[in-house]
Amino acid sequence: MNYIIKKYQSTDYNIWNSFISKAKNSTFLFHRDFMDYHSDRFYDHSLMVYSKNNLVAVLPANEKNRVLYSHQGLTYGGLLLLKSMGVIKIEAIFLAIVHYLKNKKFKAFELKSLPLFYHKIPSFELEPLLHKLGAQLTRREQNLAIDYSTSVKIHKTKLKHYKKNLNLGFKIQETTSFHLFWGQILEPRLAEKHKTKPVHSIHEITLLKKKFPENIVQYNIYLYDEILAGITIFKTNNVVKSQYGATSKNGEKYRALDFLFIHLIEKFKEEGYRYFDMGTVVGNMSLLKQKEELGCNQYLQDYYCLELH
Repeated sequence: MNYIIKKYQSTDYNIWNSFISKAKNSTFLFHRDFMDYHSDRFYDHSLMVYSKNNLVAVLPANEKNRVLYSHQGLTYGGLLLLKSMGVIKIEAIFLAIVHYLKNKKFKAFELKSLPLFYHKIPSFELEPLLHKLGAQLTRREQNLAIDYSTSVKIHKTKLKHYKKNLNLGFKIQETTSFHLFWGQILEPRLAEKHKTKPVHSIHEITLLKKKFPENIVQYNIYLYDEILAGITIFKTNNVVKSQYGATSKNGEKYRALDFLFIHLIEKFKEEGYRYFDMGTVVGNMSLLKQKEELGCNQYLQDYYCLELH
């Protein structure tokens, strides 16, 4: 079957987003309103794959120095597909993309995977083909998540402190504003502890909240009207993800962030979510231990590089 590869243009906005809503391995992060909020930082080279005028696959991507990347502004990526697509067609689509990239004189294709728990239907058809084509597994990250279909096992010490602190007078609030958490907790703590900034500025997260009001939610925890900690949640399909979580020094004393996490773990379980994603951990064993003690299991996110000759 012949496939036509087209570079995404702004005029494709509606058809792209319509496809994202139907794909078997997509989330709201692949909606153009999310992808384009930082379009000034990435040169978009997303691809759309057509068969007989029908859009059958899309690839969120950007280019840099003649290398095509699974979009570097997104947490995860991959080739997004319809439920009806089988292995033979998917391999043919990917080979058509490789042919397109070679014709465009790209040197390499850097592809990052979508963690298992974001798949509406399992979609791992590309991995065997990548190995067959000689792609190198360049990175494998540890992604920590709770699977609500199994028994959630929070460490007894964390549960003990949680129960002890139930009578402290904590107040947990869902809010549409990020300014208090960003300004008093997240930005100063990241600067102090890691000499870094949040991936999203306060302007950007506020803009994204307006675009995706049901998907992005802020929870803060207070004691005597003082904010102690907060967690920013991204909701996608049957997964909730803690995009940001941070606490003040006073909040550390009261274990406020653990309290908020355990509260939200129970809340989202009751609401029927399947997974609670707590993100990747790279070389920080204390953070890994903390997430495991909150009930997380380890999943893998793989990164491949396919040299194009």
